[in-house]
Amino acid sequence: MSDEVHHFESKADAGAFKTYPQQAGTIRKNDYIVIKSRACKVVEVSTSKTGKHGHAKCHFVGIDIFNGKRLEDIVPSSHNCDVPHVNRTDYQLIDISEDGFVSLLTENGNTKDDLKLPTDESLLALLFLNLNTKPRSFECGAYYVNLFVIIKDGFSEGKDLVGSVMSAMGEEQIFGLKDIGPTLTSY
Repeated sequence: MSDEVHHFESKADAGAFKTYPQQAGTIRKNDYIVIKSRACKVVEVSTSKTGKHGHAKCHFVGIDIFNGKRLEDIVPSSHNCDVPHVNRTDYQLIDISEDGFVSLLTENGNTKDDLKLPTDESLLALLFLNLNTKPRSFECGAYYVNLFVIIKDGFSEGKDLVGSVMSAMGEEQIFGLKDIGPTLTSY
């Protein structure tokens, strides 16, 4: 018998994997997949036939859910791909700072203050679509400035805004804002 002592470190997130395996041939359009270590939404899938020297292959085209970049990968259809655990959570928007950080109210009554409005023009355009409004100008950086103004105006008008946060693989980002009506005040 060996007198060696083995020590194992455990982490708080032990067992909480960021991805899970799924056979490439079962992944479809609008599913999620990891391409080049980034969580992506699949926008296009094509499968080639089995060749002389191998498996049928799946060609995936995905859009990174956090930066909007287009990524591609080719995987044998019988092999496993990593699929991210993607979560979407809605929080009530409490405030927005001058530097674009938002204050969100969690379900248990705490505040979440570590998220900033996206600055990428294409991601900001999606936020405008969710608010059913159009930016007041199309100059460079105007989306960000206009969204900031719309949120501040919404607060002053008593609107109740909800921010949708998407999280996957250790990243999270605001990807949607909704106006759910005026804030109710009790007398």
